[in-house]
Amino acid sequence: MTLSLVHQHRFYRDRIIAQDLVSFTVVVQETDLFVLAETLLAEKARQAVFNYRYQLEEYIRQHPAFLHTLSPLPSDPHAPPLVREMMEAARRADVGPMASVAGALAKKVGEDLLQHTEQVVIENGGDIYVRVSHDMLIGVYAGSSPLSNRIGLHIPCGKTPLGVCTSSGTVGHSLSFGMADAVTIISPSAALADAAATTVGNCIKTKKDIERGLDRAQQIDGVTGDLIIVEERFGAWGDVEIVSL
Repeated sequence: MTLSLVHQHRFYRDRIIAQDLVSFTVVVQETDLFVLAETLLAEKARQAVFNYRYQLEEYIRQHPAFLHTLSPLPSDPHAPPLVREMMEAARRADVGPMASVAGALAKKVGEDLLQHTEQVVIENGGDIYVRVSHDMLIGVYAGSSPLSNRIGLHIPCGKTPLGVCTSSGTVGHSLSFGMADAVTIISPSAALADAAATTVGNCIKTKKDIERGLDRAQQIDGVTGDLIIVEERFGAWGDVEIVSL
């Protein structure tokens, strides 16, 4: 599998502090994960990444359209679980399956690590899978918006595991047809949160489209919350608790 992804210093990771968890990174080709767990599980995380990347790469080798399509594909009962989850997320959000890859991979690696730790946070390029036993604050980076790193989301531990995934039309390498500084989606499925962030982000051309984006998020089965930031304005819907940072 070939992806046009440029490695860069993920400066927002420098602001992540969890005194009761160990932090480490796992980099395998284009995949760059930041992990928090109760013990150092770098090798287990690395093996999980290799495993899921192999599944995905082999499927793409046999089904090249999976990599490039911007529309959902028919379900394939013979596909690996990771691929099937991506296909289902894409169907619900009405996007191509690769729009869910970062969230889906974070979720799968996180679930594997939960066999060895009771708490885990996997961050994959701004897409997060979280299962913790204490409440969390997740700050939202929104590029040049004056709200960037000024507001965040309070995540109650009792509502995890959760996916908290962000798409931007002005920041980063992800494909977006919109101009939102940040669209953050919350869902029990990180794969769906990732795909939904893409489709909602595509709705946002100007700050006047915030309400339209919130309406689109409500139409996606499995999405429980949405935060949209465009320039100096933001809007939120659903099970979202916004805090000032």
